[in-house]
Amino acid sequence: MRLLILHTIVCLFLCKNCEAQDSLSSNFASRKKTLVVAAATGYSVAIIGLNQTWYKNYPRSKFHFFDDNQEWLQMDKMGHVFTSYQLGRFGIESMQWAGYDSASALWFGSSVGIIFLSTVEILDGFSTQWGFSMGDMGSNLAGMMLALGQHAEWGEQRIQLKFSYQKNSFISYRPEMFGSTLPENILKDYNGQTYWLSVNVPSFLPHRKYIPKWLNIALGYSAENMIGAENNDKFYEYACKNINCTTTDLSGVNTYRYRQYFLSLDVDLTKIKTRSRFLKTIFSVVSIVKFPAPAIEWNTYGKPVFHGIYF
Repeated sequence: MRLLILHTIVCLFLCKNCEAQDSLSSNFASRKKTLVVAAATGYSVAIIGLNQTWYKNYPRSKFHFFDDNQEWLQMDKMGHVFTSYQLGRFGIESMQWAGYDSASALWFGSSVGIIFLSTVEILDGFSTQWGFSMGDMGSNLAGMMLALGQHAEWGEQRIQLKFSYQKNSFISYRPEMFGSTLPENILKDYNGQTYWLSVNVPSFLPHRKYIPKWLNIALGYSAENMIGAENNDKFYEYACKNINCTTTDLSGVNTYRYRQYFLSLDVDLTKIKTRSRFLKTIFSVVSIVKFPAPAIEWNTYGKPVFHGIYF
């Protein structure tokens, strides 16, 4: 998924440059300069990289809109919310580190995701393969508001959006869509992705000292059995093209598209106390990923499932 690529590039640039500057000087003016350079570099590298890896292979067009709200059982929209939230969260933390006042850190930091993702939408608008999606922009706004609202109300992120992935059998049916390597699978395979709303329990129960400060309860959303954006009408055409089979060979394959909802436990690494700025940065970045744990699944297929370990 393009959004995860962009998010990773930007965060790596910010983390690397901010951490290096922290070891050299505590002067806020120097930190601000470092942050501006890191953000500008990360932005440039991400946009140029996306253009080279995605858009250059498709014809350009006049700017146009595209309604993709019904595609992939809204898993792509979850990706937009997630990426906008994470970039906004990291933007706030970075500006706080650089010594900006609370209002600037809150409003400008949380808007990092909107700025980056709006650029992506504009590029989509000039591509024949995609188009400017109002649904995507609404999802971007929702992610930004989740980061902004929590910092404004509590000064911290008590409810985090997280991501997890486990490989899906549908990959072999359409590798050109879902990727042929594990990194490509993680980015492209909507069937294997899960997005989590991870709530830090002790933050809402501050007087319950027996509850570990890192304990979270996570609510997850995913979807299964999707081989096409809106339907599986071409399932056999796609599948047998890639695995050299016949319709009879796939007679037992379940092609019913359905949604999945999960309840699980999680760990908030940012609640682990440490004096190391490096570890704090690592914990902040790694916290985008849901910790593997037992989970209960409910789905629109009508079959509740217990997972001993779900990731």
